[in-house]
Amino acid sequence: MAKYKLAFVAFDSAKDKHAVAIAEDGRDGEVRYFGEIENSPSAVKKFVAKLSRRYDRLHCCYSVPATSGHCGDKSIAPHPEASLPTYSTT
Repeated sequence: MAKYKLAFVAFDSAKDKHAVAIAEDGRDGEVRYFGEIENSPSAVKKFVAKLSRRYDRLHCCYSVPATSGHCGDKSIAPHPEASLPTYSTT
């Protein structure tokens, strides 16, 4: 399996599961919906560890409900289980 340099990983948080999307770096980088993973620290760490075998760097973020109370409002923040906003394997 080829190892790529950089990927952007987005977690759409929900009570039971996270929906995950991955975008590879570059103009021709692939963007895809990965699927869902459990909403637990161990599941996120396992998923990030799996991706780190394929990418040199991961930029992880997740959606959090905004405090405005409007339905569907979300903001983007670094994922706390991904070892800060950037996860580096080097």
